[in-house]
Amino acid sequence: MDEIDRNILIAVQQDGAAGLAELSKVAGLSVSATAERVKRLEERETIRGWHAALDPAAVGCALLAFVMVGLRPGRDDGAFRKAMRKAPAVLECHAISGSWDYLLKLRLPDLSALERFVADEVRGQTGVERTEVVVALSSAKETMILPVAEADEE
Repeated sequence: MDEIDRNILIAVQQDGAAGLAELSKVAGLSVSATAERVKRLEERETIRGWHAALDPAAVGCALLAFVMVGLRPGRDDGAFRKAMRKAPAVLECHAISGSWDYLLKLRLPDLSALERFVADEVRGQTGVERTEVVVALSSAKETMILPVAEADEE
């Protein structure tokens, strides 16, 4: 990845709806050359997709919660992972180090929906031994924008 790719990646994170003409100005290239760069970044899956940033409250997902999950020792976690990937309320599912096995980031309408989800969809999974739920009272920062690394020297 060079400086041009880096600049394109920074720009599309800030405005995913930016057109190729706008991106070409950032890249310092022609529109067709910029289109090729973007296509190559997509093919390499550096750009994994194009998404809109939605207001969680406006779409009925005002509650943000994190759930730590502990599995019984020796359990195969494949079924748990598959279930969490399928659950729309699970925004992120991470295998973690420490005293817990997984950390989930959830978005749900309210506390009763959280209670049902944790009881049915998380604790209901075979092998789940314990959970701890943390509810976010407010968020000082929540972003999907990644700090793109400096360009490789070629």
